[in-house]
Amino acid sequence: MKLSEIASALNARLENGSPDTEITSVAGIEEARPGQLTFVANPKYAADARTTAASAVIVSEDFPAIPGAMLRSKNPYLAFAHALELFYRPPQYLPCVHPTAVVHPTAILGKNTHIGPYVTIDQDVVVGDNAVLLAHVAIYQGVRVGLNFFAHAHSVVREHCQIGNNVLLQNGVVVGGDGFGFAKDDSGHWHKILQSGIVVIGDDVEIQANTCIDRAGVGETRIARGVKIDNMVQVGHGSVVGEDTLLCSQAGLAGSTEVGKNVILAGQVGVAGHCKIGDNVLATAQAGIPHDVPANSYVSGAPAVDHKLWLKCSAAYARLPEMLKAFRAKTAK
Repeated sequence: MKLSEIASALNARLENGSPDTEITSVAGIEEARPGQLTFVANPKYAADARTTAASAVIVSEDFPAIPGAMLRSKNPYLAFAHALELFYRPPQYLPCVHPTAVVHPTAILGKNTHIGPYVTIDQDVVVGDNAVLLAHVAIYQGVRVGLNFFAHAHSVVREHCQIGNNVLLQNGVVVGGDGFGFAKDDSGHWHKILQSGIVVIGDDVEIQANTCIDRAGVGETRIARGVKIDNMVQVGHGSVVGEDTLLCSQAGLAGSTEVGKNVILAGQVGVAGHCKIGDNVLATAQAGIPHDVPANSYVSGAPAVDHKLWLKCSAAYARLPEMLKAFRAKTAK
């Protein structure tokens, strides 16, 4: 594909390079070779842009000039994502129902549906058009699924849950498993609390491998439009996650957590039950959140505090042995 064609497809501006340069694939900036396209979104890789063997580099509008060809873009990371789509074609799944699949007679399947080996679809299920359900996917009774659903192998949607349009489940996802609810009886034994609620997943949601979204004890656990959830995340029963929020790997929400819009919870962030996280909050990796967090906050640490305060505390913590030694020397006099 010619560089000029790529520039047009990405709505990028070609600088320094020949429009007729042939690009055959994309690669990371350090691994790229002639004939490949790469990108720089993080300024710390600016030096690599000067030495890369790639035939062209996608850069921001204000990126310093380099000797090689550049495709200038307002959003180089997004442009690179679109460039990948120009060269990589994922597997295509033709409409069919595999002979080993078990589909209940009352289930309704939309047009152009691909049902793979050993898929099970229980009674009173509705699946929208253009769905792809790969091997061993299990859809329990009463589930409602929208258009363009894609479920990778061994993902599960439990009874009566609702899935919107354009939802992607990666391998091993469980939507609607029982919430972790138990009450201790008079003899000191734990009595299971029936988890009678459901999970509702909005449109344009992706849930990655081995993540669990628990059904509510009563009512709903709700994942709003555009949410992206990483691998091995736990969303507790009755929680609500707002639009366009990111939950990164191994984050955990205890029951009845409310997370606002455009929030980012980085890896291994933990949120205690019944907490409210406001819109546009950023919590850095391994933050522990035991309390409500106001909108537009940037928090770190456990218990989580304002990020700037956490940086000061971390710097002081590293000096504690020295400070203690000086204190003891002073008080011993």
